[in-house]
Amino acid sequence: MSWEAWTIIGLLILVIIVLVRNLAGPDTVLLGVLTVLMTLALIPGANLPTPAQIISGFGNEGLVTIAVLFVVTAGLERTGAMLLLTEPMLGRPRSVLGAQVRLMFPVAVLSAFLNNTPIVAMFMPVVSDWCKKTGLSPSKLFIPLSYAAIMGGSCTLIGTATNLVVFSSIDPSLQQHIGMFTISKLAVPVAVMGITFVILISPMLLPDRRRGDPSRHESRQYTVEMVVKSDSAIDGKSIEAAGLRNLPGLYLIEIEREGERLVAVGPDQVLHGQDRLIFAGLVDSVVDLQRIRGLMPATNQVFKLSDPHPNRRLVEAVVSDTCPLVGKSIREGRFRSVYDAAVIAVHRNGEHLNQKIGDIVLRAGDTLLMDTHPRFVNVHRDSVHFFLVSAVVGSEPIRHDRAWLALFFFLLMVGLATFTSMKLVNAALLTCAAMVLTKCCSPQEARNSIRWRILLVIGSAIGIGQAMTLTGAATHIGSAIVNVLAQYGPHVVLAGICILAMIMASVIQPVATALLLLPIGMVAAQQLGVSSMPFVMSLMMIPAASFATPMAYQTNLMVFGAGGYRFGDYLRIGLPLNLLVIVMTVWMAPRIWPFH
Repeated sequence: MSWEAWTIIGLLILVIIVLVRNLAGPDTVLLGVLTVLMTLALIPGANLPTPAQIISGFGNEGLVTIAVLFVVTAGLERTGAMLLLTEPMLGRPRSVLGAQVRLMFPVAVLSAFLNNTPIVAMFMPVVSDWCKKTGLSPSKLFIPLSYAAIMGGSCTLIGTATNLVVFSSIDPSLQQHIGMFTISKLAVPVAVMGITFVILISPMLLPDRRRGDPSRHESRQYTVEMVVKSDSAIDGKSIEAAGLRNLPGLYLIEIEREGERLVAVGPDQVLHGQDRLIFAGLVDSVVDLQRIRGLMPATNQVFKLSDPHPNRRLVEAVVSDTCPLVGKSIREGRFRSVYDAAVIAVHRNGEHLNQKIGDIVLRAGDTLLMDTHPRFVNVHRDSVHFFLVSAVVGSEPIRHDRAWLALFFFLLMVGLATFTSMKLVNAALLTCAAMVLTKCCSPQEARNSIRWRILLVIGSAIGIGQAMTLTGAATHIGSAIVNVLAQYGPHVVLAGICILAMIMASVIQPVATALLLLPIGMVAAQQLGVSSMPFVMSLMMIPAASFATPMAYQTNLMVFGAGGYRFGDYLRIGLPLNLLVIVMTVWMAPRIWPFH
C-alpha cells in the first residue's frame, strides 16, 4: 500500500479521535483534513486528488439538493404548511416513548417512497416545535428521526440513492431479478426490528440534553388578549384540541364571551368564534401564540398599520419618562398613528393589568410589546421616547393563507422527482423558486434558512471519500479482508464484507462505499462458486444503514446540531444498531436468496 493510502487512513483515524473526544466541530475537522490533502497534493508525483477534485464535493448534486431543500422547508415552515401536514399524523405525545412511536414509523413509511433527505428536513421543525410545547428533550428525538428515515429508505429500490446505484452497477442478467420491492423482503423486517430496538434502548443510550433558553427563565410576563376567528381551524374545538393547553411559559387566565367572563378554564372548554382569550406569559410564548392558526390579536389596531402583515415583527420597548404619551391611555394618545405600531401587550412590574389594551394608561417604565414594521427598531433606537428598543427573535408572522399553496408545491416536487425523469435537485430548485415568487417565504428568509455548517461537513466528507478511492486505500483494505476470510465459507465472507461496509460507510459516503465494495463482493461470490444475490442485496442494505457516526449519512449530519449531539452519542446507540442490522442481514439474505 502506498504512502498516500496510509496517509488517508491515518487522517481518518485522527478525525475519529478528535470527533470522539469532542475537541472540535465536524466542519472544522473535515475542512482541516481537506486542507492537508490539498497541501500534500502539491508534492511532485503524489497520487492524491488535485485541489479541484478535492473541493468538487461542494458542487456535488446531493449537497446542492440539500441546500435547496432547506429553502423549500423554510417555505413550508413560514406558511404553517408543515404543521398542517404533520399534526394530524403525529398528534401531541405526552412522553418520549409516545413521541418516538408516533414519529419513527410514519417517517420510515414515507422514506420508503420519497427521498429521505427532504423527509428529515420537513420533520425537523415539527420535532423542534414538539419539544418546545411538550418539554421533551430534542436529543431524545432527532437521532430517532434520522435513523427511521435511513431504515425506511432502504425498503424499496427508489427509497435511497445507494439502492439505485447498486442496481444500475450490476449485470443486466441480475437486474431482471430485482424489482421495486425485491429488497423489501430483507429491509422491512430489518427496519421494524431496528425501530423497535431504538424505541426500547434509547432511554438508556440517548442523552437528555436540553438547551437552556434564557427567555424561559426571565421574570417579565405580559398579559395578552387574543380573539378566536369565526369559522377558523379552532372554532368549535376544545382548549386541549386547539393546542392551547400546557403551552410552555403561557397560562390561559380566562375567556370573555359576549360580556361574560369564564375563569378557571378547563381543557374541555369549547371555543367559540369571537371569544376573547386572556393569556399571561413570557414574550417568546406570545410569539408561539401568534403562530397558532385561528387566533388573532384582540386589538383592531393591528389591521390599521401601514405595512402588510407578512412584513411585520414583534418589538419590545420600555417607555421613557420623556415620552409624550405618559399619563395618557394608549387610545387617547393615538399610539398607532404616532408610532405606526400596535401595542398588543403591556408589562408593568409583574402587575396583572385587567383592562383592554386601549384603556391602559401608560407610565414611565412600562414595557410594551408591539406589532410593527422591522424599521421601528432603527428609527426609535436612539429616541428619547423609549429605552431598550429590540426586535423579538423569531416573531415573523406565519402566512397561513399560503399554507395549502406551499404544501401543493412540496407535493408537486415529490411527484416530479419520484414519477418522472426529473432529478430531485431540479424539482427542488423549481419548488424553491415557486416558494419565493408566491411569497411563501421571502428571499432573505430563503438565504437565512440554509445551514452552512451542515453543507461544509457534507462537502468535505465527499472530498475525503474521493481521496480514499483514488489512493486505493479502500480497495486494499477490502481485498485483504476477503482474502483472509474466503477459506471460512460464504457466510463468513458476507459477514466480513458487511462489517467492512459498516466501517467504510461511517467515514465516507454510503454510495461510494457500495460502489467500492460491490466489485469485491461479486469477485468473492465468483471465487466461492455461489450466487451473488446475497452480496448484492447486502450491499444495498448495509452501506445505507449507517448509524454510528454523524458523517455516515447526510440525515445524521442534518440533525447533529438540532439535537445538541456529540460524536459519542451516535457511536453509543448507532454501533449496536449497526451490528443488529448486520446480524439480521447476514442471517436473512442467504435464506431469501440462497447461495446455491
